[in-house]
Amino acid sequence: MPNNAIAFDLSIEVDGNCPEPVLKSAHALRRMEPGAVLRVSCLDPVSVKDLAAFSKQTGNALLGQCEERSGDSVRYVHFLKKRG
Repeated sequence: MPNNAIAFDLSIEVDGNCPEPVLKSAHALRRMEPGAVLRVSCLDPVSVKDLAAFSKQTGNALLGQCEERSGDSVRYVHFLKKRG
């Protein structure tokens, strides 16, 4: 399934750098039901590696990652499924 076709239950935007994407994702996932999908949109390119490592460490599945480009700006988009 292409990343842009992944259905999600909650979306957050993170404009800060490391460790903010991981911290805000963890906080959002704590409030979600097991099996729910979180979409995280970040400006930080390091979030690609950081959220992949977070997924492995916590057991929350990383369903996909992609880049969304608009002019000169890039947002890194991640989809995490809460373990459960």
